[in-house]
Amino acid sequence: MDQKTNQLIKEKSPYLLQHAHNPVDWHPWGDAAFAKAKTEDKPIFLSIGYSTCHWCHVMAHESFEDQDVADVLNAHFISIKVDKEERPDIDSVYMLACQAATGHGGWPLTIIMTPDGKPFFAGTYLPKSRRWGKPGLVQVLDAVRKQWQGNRKDLLTYAEKVTSFVREAQTPPKAEVKLSPDVLHKGFTQLSKNFDHTYGGFGQAPKFPSPHNLLFLLNYYRRTQEDGAITMVEKTLHVMRAGGIYDHIGYGFSRYSVDAKWIVPHFEKMLYDNALLAYTYLDATEVTGKKKYAQVAEEVLTYVLRDLSGSQGEFYSAEDADSEGGEGRFYTWSEDELIETLGSEKAALFGGYYNVSSQGNFEHGTNILQRVGGSLTTYAATIKRTESELVEILEECRKKMLIRRNKRQRPFRDDKVLTAWNCLMVVSLAKAARVLDRAMYRVAAEKCLAFMEKNLRRDDGRLMAAYRNGEVQPAVAYLDDYAFMLWALLELHDTAPTLEILSKATVVADEMIRLFWDETQDGFFFTGSDSEILLVRTQEWIDAEMPSGNSVAARMLLRLTKKTGQGKYRELSARMLNRMAGELSRSPMAYAFLLTACDELLSQND
Repeated sequence: MDQKTNQLIKEKSPYLLQHAHNPVDWHPWGDAAFAKAKTEDKPIFLSIGYSTCHWCHVMAHESFEDQDVADVLNAHFISIKVDKEERPDIDSVYMLACQAATGHGGWPLTIIMTPDGKPFFAGTYLPKSRRWGKPGLVQVLDAVRKQWQGNRKDLLTYAEKVTSFVREAQTPPKAEVKLSPDVLHKGFTQLSKNFDHTYGGFGQAPKFPSPHNLLFLLNYYRRTQEDGAITMVEKTLHVMRAGGIYDHIGYGFSRYSVDAKWIVPHFEKMLYDNALLAYTYLDATEVTGKKKYAQVAEEVLTYVLRDLSGSQGEFYSAEDADSEGGEGRFYTWSEDELIETLGSEKAALFGGYYNVSSQGNFEHGTNILQRVGGSLTTYAATIKRTESELVEILEECRKKMLIRRNKRQRPFRDDKVLTAWNCLMVVSLAKAARVLDRAMYRVAAEKCLAFMEKNLRRDDGRLMAAYRNGEVQPAVAYLDDYAFMLWALLELHDTAPTLEILSKATVVADEMIRLFWDETQDGFFFTGSDSEILLVRTQEWIDAEMPSGNSVAARMLLRLTKKTGQGKYRELSARMLNRMAGELSRSPMAYAFLLTACDELLSQND
């Protein structure tokens, strides 16, 4: 092998390939790496991340590209890299371990474990040397090396303790209460208590869009006509669209905002975020009848179809936060750049609207475009223009800015095709076709589904999880892939009802039940019965950055019941929701999408 590369050079994942030239002797996850660890009697250093993760890049530059760190890892550890988007099953297991050991999680996820995969150290980003109160990676590695060689018993004891905790966490307590409409009210109340009345969203910084919170509130409003629910939704949708988390030049949402006002984002753009947010703005359009939400949805879809779309109807995973050696360089502007692009008069008008200043609001005197706290009506009056004149001028300027920006170095695009995320895009496109009465979106949804049927199924029909560069990846699909595929088919059936689509939906549902259902715990495992056996076979219920596979499955089985009349699907969903009634009552905000399934079940009971 070329001395300048490691084992990752043989992989397809863009994230793994980013590390293929590190001096660290990285191995992909697999039997060979574990066998090597056992043969050489070394602990495993496991690093999990994804290609568009800013802090993953930082740790790579500081540590994994550093020869001193590589020397320690290569001498005393077997190092494994995992793309969390390609192997969410591995990420799920070891994120649980990290949360058990530290009380929090995130990426890059840093795990040190025994040769049989039992973790005894867990953390996230670690600087090379101690900084900001975080232990340095070099110090951690040195301490683990000494203990592994001189006092291994304590490490092994702790590894067993963490492993037991992770296994026990897979069995939530049985419900002590019965499912009732009260859980919906508790969800509304908890979201109300956490709502930011000034800037929208929930909790403090950093702020995530969390579309499933808004989808629950929209459903709750449909059921109750509670003004507080629609107020929370509209405030959040408005300020997010006004904030720097939204790309005002090329459209689309960034992953999250580091501040409470939605102004300063981490600039990576994820397919799943934009799919779910477009769907949420469309749902708000249906509920409120307001065209401004439809416009945002169309803008987001314009971004995805333009910048994340493949030639065969597939959709790519993400765009990076970093370019030209810095975060946000592609998206930020100096005042001088506005003047060069637009001329002084229109630069002043455009910059005034989007809060551009000579000192800037971001790094190196640059500006993140945002209009939080401002309104089109007020600004038009201030500059003595009509609203329609102002809109026309702003759009003319935006187009010129987009042309200028397209000459910059684009952020890296992760062109891996993930089944689950593509299904979410189909969900959004199918709803857009229906709500906006635009056939082009239905065609795009059907084309994407056709791509997955052709390229992401094995000959035996088993759905697969990922595809890149003309090849399907070896990992079989997870619960999310099946549940989101079921959602995609049912959403498309709502838009264009045919027996063929409904038949495909029942096949997907039946296959999901066969592969993932846990008869003893009334839920779905994340991995199939034919998947690789890991430390624990997890069940995921919490609605985090995406709705959980169980939440989506519970709701879609109910929708499938209404369409087919087959009670077996409703029975399984009811068992799931009744099993989780206690958790829903204790922590409803953690299960916002599951609450929409409860709403569906309770509505059917009414």
